[in-house]
Parts: sequence; C-alpha cells; structure tokens
Amino acid sequence: MGTYSQSTITISHLPSQQPIRTTVHEYVGDSDGPTVYVQAAQHGYEVNGTEVLRRLHDELRERVEAGRVVAVPIASPLTFDHSSYTTPRAIEETHPNMNRVWPGDSDGTVHERIAARLWEYAGEADVIIDLHTMSPDALSHVVVTEDDDEGLALARAFGTDLALVESRPDEAGHEWHRRNFSGKLRVAATRRDITCITPELGYNTWIDEPAVETGIRGVQNVLREVGILAGDPASNGTPRLARNHLGRVTATDSGLFVIDPDVEIGDTVEAGDALGTVYDPSTYEVHQEVRADRDGTLYALTREATIIAGETLANVALPLER
Repeated sequence: MGTYSQSTITISHLPSQQPIRTTVHEYVGDSDGPTVYVQAAQHGYEVNGTEVLRRLHDELRERVEAGRVVAVPIASPLTFDHSSYTTPRAIEETHPNMNRVWPGDSDGTVHERIAARLWEYAGEADVIIDLHTMSPDALSHVVVTEDDDEGLALARAFGTDLALVESRPDEAGHEWHRRNFSGKLRVAATRRDITCITPELGYNTWIDEPAVETGIRGVQNVLREVGILAGDPASNGTPRLARNHLGRVTATDSGLFVIDPDVEIGDTVEAGDALGTVYDPSTYEVHQEVRADRDGTLYALTREATIIAGETLANVALPLER
C-alpha cells in the first residue's frame, strides 16, 4: 500500500495580507511510475470537478499502485468563494480569468501568483488533467491539443461523447489569440511537452450526478491507462473527434431566443440548418432566424431565453477523421 499526504499551501495574499490558501493531496504508489496532476475549480463555479476528486479520495488512498497523483480540488479559491467564473475585479482586474495566465508569474498579479505556485506541481507532472464544467447547454467533451497523440489517447480513455482538438500555439489563428488562449494551462503544458487534457463536464454551480459519475470514471480510466491504478478502462462513452474551430453563432440583435423544438445538443447539423428564432418580445417582430454556420456537431446551444446582441447562441465543432 502506498502513502498519502495532505498539505495546505499559501498561493497568494489579499491586499490586507490575509493569505490565500488551498489544499494539495498527494497519493504515492509503492513502485515507480508517472506523476499525474489533477486540478478542479480553476473557475470557481465549476464545482463538479471538486466533487469528483472528493469521491475518488478513498480509492486513491488505498489503490494507487505505482507513480504519484497530485490533486488540487480548488485551484482558484477567489473564484470559488464568489461562485464565479472570474475573480472580482476589485481583487484581480488585470487577469480575472485564471486560465489565461499559465504558467504564472511569482511576482505578478494575484492570479499569476496562484498559477505560478500551482505550476510548481503541474510543471513537474507527466500528465495533467484540468477538470472543468460547462453549462447544461453543452455536450460533455474533452479538449486536447493538435498532434498530441498521447493526449488524444487519454481523451478517448477518459470518455464523454466528444473530443475537441484545438490548434497548437504556433499554428493558431486570430480568434484563438484574441481570446488569449495562449495562457491556458493546457497550452503551457504543451510548451513543456507535458500531456494535458481538459475535460468539460456538464453543469456549473450545482452538483450534477451524471456529470460527477462521468468525471469519476474518466479520471479512473486515465489513471488506469497510465498504470497508476490497476485494471482496464471502463466504458464512459466513445468520443466523436472534432475540431474546435472557435467559431460561434451569435445574436445579431437583442430579444427573446426560442430554440427550434427539433434541435438537440449533440446533433449533426449542416450549414443553414434552423436552430431557433430571436424576436422582439413587445412587437413580436422576428429579428433573426438563427442557423448553423457550418457542417458539424452542435455541442453548445444556449437555453437562456433573454439574450443581448453579440451573445453566443450556438457552437458547432468540425468533424475530424483519425
């Protein structure tokens, strides 16, 4: 039987000098093997990853046979405490989104310092699992980097219904850079030649049993795949492979969005297929007939009825064969 340790580390400070702390769990097997770093709640309202790590805790304490697992259930305490995606600007105005600052800067802003402290663990790993959750409007999926064959193998082992491939940093387009994706944990890992996958489980804010169960099986599968846990990966879905082209179907005007009743998340759509209608709630005038912008898999579709011009209404991923 291996060993287990738990430590509380200081990852930054508030203006009052009150420390910002988080907990790191380490599970070490009896024989040599890879190190896997797993974190959750980098965006504070994405709580299902935190619950995944809690439910895996006893198994990891007892069954890690080789190598080492480092688990951080709350990567960003600031966003977690506010149940938010980003840090309040009064605390971190420059980089409110922690997943845009990796590998961090020990002399930088609050989020840069948090990332730098956690990178001391993540940067030494062989594999990184960065657990996220999306809204109930999206299909659960795993994001990997282009040409990372090991990452794609782990994404397939993890499971879910979709694996999204994103461009490598040196091949990415304008939209990728405009949204500052170069600061993602997975991109920092790619630059260090560390295999990293980003599972996007269903639902934010509340604990969703199917999302948690998918996450538990997925993490177990990855740990089995790399030899940390014994046994073969369990069935957890067969991902369709697609490219995350970063395109979005957006609202051209504000109003109420009514989804076409025949449309479902996960559908295969063609460019021009009807997705819904945006209309003026006062005069009933139709502002926009919302249609798919290309052929592919509809993996996100907003359920929010009241929308503002420019908001994302749908995302379509381009199918890949590999």
